[in-house]
Formats: sequence, C-alpha cells, structure tokens
Amino acid sequence: MARIESGETSTSFVRIVELVRACGFDLDVHVVPLDEDVFTLAEQNERLSPDQRLDALMSGLELYEAGHRARGESEDERRDSDG
Repeated sequence: MARIESGETSTSFVRIVELVRACGFDLDVHVVPLDEDVFTLAEQNERLSPDQRLDALMSGLELYEAGHRARGESEDERRDSDG
C-alpha cells in the first residue's frame, strides 16, 4: 500500500478494488463531467509547502465557522447539520 500511495509503483483498477474490498468497503465509481477547476486547485496546492497548505486550510475553516456564526447557529446546530 505504501508503495502505491507514494507513487513508487502503480497497480490496476481491479487490484485497487480488491484492496478496498479487503478492507471491508466497496468502491462505487461514477462518470461525471470534467471539472477543470479541481485540477487547477490541485496544481496550485501542489506548489505550496505543508505549512502554506495548513494555513490555507485553517483560513477556510475560519471562513466556514464565520458563516455559521453570521447565520446565528450554535456550535451544536453546526455539528448536527454537518452530519
């Protein structure tokens, strides 16, 4: 698994499904329209250092929480709405 995750080796889709099922899960694949924005964001994040990625994540979390506060939601209501 570590070699696959690190990109040291590649494997077939069938093998990935087998590994997922060995963990007690199933893999559900859907074909959807291509979203170029996702690739652009991934490329931008790839250029950031781990610290910069963490800073961006924390900024996003702060924005998310500010949105809930602006709507007057309590912390319990936020947890309930997030699943």
